Amino acid sequence: MPVRTPALAVEELRILVESGEIDTVVLAFPDMQGRLQGKRFAASFFLDEVLEHGTEGCNYLLAVDTEMNTVDGYATASWDRGYGDFAMHPDLTTLRRIPWHEGTALLIADLAAQDGSPVAAAPRQILRRQLDRLASHGLTAHVGTELEFIVFKDTYEQAWDRDYRDLTPANQYNIDYSVLGTGRVEPLLRRIRNEMAAAGLTVESAKGECNPGQHEIVFRYDEALTTCDQHAIYKTGAKEIASQEGMSLTFMAKYNEREGNSCHIHLSLRDEHGRSAMTGAEAGGMSPVMRFFLAGQLAALRDFSLLYAPNINSYKRFRRGSFAPTAVAWGHDNRTCSLRVVGHGPSLRFENRLPGGDVNPYLAVAGLIAAGLYGIEHRLELPEPCEGNAYEADYAQVPGTLSEAAGLWADSEVAREAFGDEVVAHYRNMARVETEAFDAAVTDWELRRAFERL
Repeated sequence: MPVRTPALAVEELRILVESGEIDTVVLAFPDMQGRLQGKRFAASFFLDEVLEHGTEGCNYLLAVDTEMNTVDGYATASWDRGYGDFAMHPDLTTLRRIPWHEGTALLIADLAAQDGSPVAAAPRQILRRQLDRLASHGLTAHVGTELEFIVFKDTYEQAWDRDYRDLTPANQYNIDYSVLGTGRVEPLLRRIRNEMAAAGLTVESAKGECNPGQHEIVFRYDEALTTCDQHAIYKTGAKEIASQEGMSLTFMAKYNEREGNSCHIHLSLRDEHGRSAMTGAEAGGMSPVMRFFLAGQLAALRDFSLLYAPNINSYKRFRRGSFAPTAVAWGHDNRTCSLRVVGHGPSLRFENRLPGGDVNPYLAVAGLIAAGLYGIEHRLELPEPCEGNAYEADYAQVPGTLSEAAGLWADSEVAREAFGDEVVAHYRNMARVETEAFDAAVTDWELRRAFERL
């Protein structure tokens, strides 16, 4: 894996701590939902102790539901096993300042068991393993994620008190590509763009989207692990900045019956010499490697849907004519397909349109790489592209529920071959926990339909 240059070097951190400019260091890791979990350290203590030795965290953090409740079914952590600790080792290549918190720096951690072995079910380790497999083929992956979110004028506390109902979106109508519409929220968008840039991310642009209050900020693609780390930092930071501005924003896949929040993921491959491995002389300018890789995406897409759409709400996006895909199909610059080939020459790449804003980027990118390697290793033949409306064509369909996706994942030999039994079981259990919690809940929809009329 290529060596990364950190946004902030350790030597610079020491100087900033000595001068009093930085007094806090956050050490965090991405959990199963892609959220950053960790600790805030006094900066001097971090330099004296944690920098070299790391720290510990309760291993229940990879064995809880979304609301942080302890649940059963996980082999790695349970009441029977005593809920011990795992080690958190700082990845120094991720060190950076966090401008939206005064005097603060942050690092991402890798997790290890007490015997020093990597925690197999940790999302960052899952991605690292697939990147190592890809490197054995002489390839590296570059990735870009496109996160959409909806902004509200209400604070997070007000939203909580109202049960997330009757909130006021920052825009009242469809502002897709509208400069006037984004101007209404520019103070917030500008803070997010500028402070992410100061944290070491390369900002490309911001634009309005279709749902009232919906926006997208896009960052430059990078090496796969770097992009996923930056995705997690951005998602956390955007929420914190919105909160500081007396507003709130959500990345949930489907907030209401209108357009959902997508997170289209772009992926390209480079060879050992840094050249595009996807460009070739075949039809569409694609190399054999790209054709195999893309064929693997199609072959594994249904089995790996759990990695791209990991929550109950994720599957509410998949509706015909919604710009969210329903068909397992690919096409050249065709937004009705799950997989869209775009760019040309060195920029040739594909986009997976399944993920929503709730996706865990580490798991999704690991899935894309594992699927592509399946195509390469089995030299799968790429079918003809979809030339028209994939919503209306006769293709296999994306799973319609989390339960269906989890069943496909659990029964998948492709998943077991790529990720191993432990990872498959761990994330199958995650889906089981969420499905059972949802099935036991009484929703507003049920109350409105049944309270009086049934």
